[in-house]
Amino acid sequence: MRLASSRPLKRSHWLQSLPENLQPTSPLKGEHIADVAIVGGGFVGLWTAITLKERNPDASVVVLEQDICGGGASGRNGGFVMSWWPKIGSLLNFCSREQALFLANAAEQAITELGVFCEQHDIDAHYARKGWLWTATAPAHVDSWNGTLDLCARLGVQPFERLSPEAVAQATGSSVHLAGVLERSNATVQPGALVRGMRRVAMASGVRIFEQTPVQEIQPGKTVRLITEQGQVRAPAVVLASNAWAAAIPELARLIVPVNSSIVVTEPVPEQLERMGWTGQQSITDSQLMVDYYRTTRDGRIAFGKGTGALAYGSRIDETFSEHRDSIELTTADLRRTYPALSAIRITDAWSGPIDRTYDSLPVFGTLAGSDNIHYGIGWSGNGVGPSRLGGRILASLAQGLKDEWSTCPLVGRRCRTFPPEPLRYLGGSLVRNAVIRKERAEMSGARPCAIDRLLAGLAPAGLEDKA
Repeated sequence: MRLASSRPLKRSHWLQSLPENLQPTSPLKGEHIADVAIVGGGFVGLWTAITLKERNPDASVVVLEQDICGGGASGRNGGFVMSWWPKIGSLLNFCSREQALFLANAAEQAITELGVFCEQHDIDAHYARKGWLWTATAPAHVDSWNGTLDLCARLGVQPFERLSPEAVAQATGSSVHLAGVLERSNATVQPGALVRGMRRVAMASGVRIFEQTPVQEIQPGKTVRLITEQGQVRAPAVVLASNAWAAAIPELARLIVPVNSSIVVTEPVPEQLERMGWTGQQSITDSQLMVDYYRTTRDGRIAFGKGTGALAYGSRIDETFSEHRDSIELTTADLRRTYPALSAIRITDAWSGPIDRTYDSLPVFGTLAGSDNIHYGIGWSGNGVGPSRLGGRILASLAQGLKDEWSTCPLVGRRCRTFPPEPLRYLGGSLVRNAVIRKERAEMSGARPCAIDRLLAGLAPAGLEDKA
C-alpha cells in the first residue's frame, strides 16, 4: 500500500522554546533489518520502542519518523496528562465492569509512572501533578459531569471531588467559571520537552531512530518491507503509530477523522496571575464539545487551547493542522472571554495541530486485515499524553505476539462506529461542526440554541469528557 506524503507542520512553541538542539538524526539510507519497525516517532511510537527494549534489551527496534520526533501531535498539544475516568461511560459501552476499572486505573497509574520516568531519566518536562479542573463557563453546562460522577460512584470509586462555585472561581482566576469538579490525579507537562526526552532515552537503549524519513509504501508479507525515499526496512513485525496520518490507510481512515485543535500562548504575566490568584498550576477545561483547555506555564504564560474541529478534504494533513487562522481566532476569542481582565496581554505564539478522533474519543488497536504482523494504535482524540504509556504496552505485546493483559484488553480489535467516505465525511463533518459552533455560541451567551443546531450537534463524535 502506498502512503500519501505531507509536509512537516509548523514548529510549536513547546519545541521552539527547548534549549536543546533539535537537529534531526540522519534519514534512513540503504537496507536495514529489525525485529520490530515502528512508523511514527511521537509518544505512542516511542513508548512502544522503549517498552520493547525494557522487555528485551537485545531486540532490534527501528523508528521511522517523517519529521522530527515530536513534530506532530505529541509536540504541539496542551500538555495535559489525564486519566480515562472522564470517559468511564464510553469504556462501559464496550467493556465489562472489571475491564473498565482495569483500564481506568491503569490510565491513572500511568500519570504516576510518567513522573517517575522523568525523574529516573533526568527529563525536565515541567511535570507538575496539581490536578485537573472540569468546569462550566455557561449555565447550560453546569453539572455536565453528573453522569460521570454517578457512574464512578456505582463502580465504587471517587476520582472526582465537587467544589463550591467560589472555590472554582478562585482556583481558575476568573468568575466566568460557574461550577466545577477536581480530579487530583492529573498532571501537566511541557510536551515538547517530554517527547524529546523520550527520544533520548530510546536512543540510549539502542533504538535506531531515523528522522526526516517518511514511509512511502508498506509491502505486507511474512517479512514486511517499509519503503522510504532512500532505503527500506525489513521486519517481521511492524507498528503503525502515526496518529492522524494513519488516515492515509483506507482501512484505518474508516475509524478516525483528523480534526484540528489550536493553541495560543501569551507573553509572561506572572505578576498578573499572582494578583488574580491563578497560581495552583491545575489544568482546566470547560464543558463545551469544542472544548477550551488551558493552564499556566512555568515562566508565567497562559497556554490556551480549543478543540476547533476543522477538517480537510480527504483527511489530508495540510495547513488546517499547522496554522489555521480561523481556528486560532476562535481560540483567542475564547481566551479573551474567559479572562477579560487580561484582554490587553499579547499573544506571542499560536499554532494548530491534528487530533485523530474516533467516535467515542477512545483509541482502538488492531492488526491490518490480511496480515498478522502489521499492528496499529490510533484514535487518541487529544488525550494521548498519559494513556500513550498504555498504548506502548499494548502495541509492544502485539508486536511480540504475546497473549497478556495488554494484547487481550478490550481496546484491541473492538468494533467501532465508522466514519463515512468522502465527500460525505468532509461535507457532513463541516455541517455538524458549524452547528456545534452556533449551538455553543448560543449557550455561552445564555440563549437557547435552535432545534436544528441541537439536532446536528448531536451527531458529532464524543468530546474529551463524557456528558450527562
